[in-house]
Amino acid sequence: MADVVKVPVGLQDVYYAKLIKDDKSGVEYDTPKLLALAITANVTPTINSATLFANDGPVVTANALGEITVEIGVPDISFEDYAILLGARLNDKGMLIDNADDQAPEVALGYKRTYNDGSIRYIWLLKGKFQLPTDEATTKQGEITFQTPTIQAKFLKRIHDGNWRFRADSSNPDSADLITSWFSAVPDDVPDTIPTP
Repeated sequence: MADVVKVPVGLQDVYYAKLIKDDKSGVEYDTPKLLALAITANVTPTINSATLFANDGPVVTANALGEITVEIGVPDISFEDYAILLGARLNDKGMLIDNADDQAPEVALGYKRTYNDGSIRYIWLLKGKFQLPTDEATTKQGEITFQTPTIQAKFLKRIHDGNWRFRADSSNPDSADLITSWFSAVPDDVPDTIPTP
């Protein structure tokens, strides 16, 4: 009997966590927070490539990771989440204030993809900044058209270790402990046991 083909069929739950520290000494994140239910997630890495020519032909090609463009579609973004992700201010009367000097903080972004075999792939993008979303509105025209926001971000590799994404699959028994706390804290890649020399 042939193996079942594993195909992604869905997307669930978008989380974010503020990046508190990323330097040569270590990485630290705030506690993850659920942003919204997920509609779409597009992750597009940029790969910069160069080829060295010698002896009348190509001899070496090298690749380098550039910025990673991320686009997330959600049903809505609350004022509280908007203020955190974009660096805006929410005053004590519930008014959201956008200022020309607002600076978005660096965050990690997590979500999960569901597969046709019932398994789930868990994902964290580790360091990025969100950009102001496009605000589009259309009047009702006799039928319902959902007007859901899409928000973009630029992600990079971390200074600490060069990592830019973590992924784990529920179909791998080795990942069972890891995925139970996947959205409780951004995972790290420190080994559970230190190998003896």
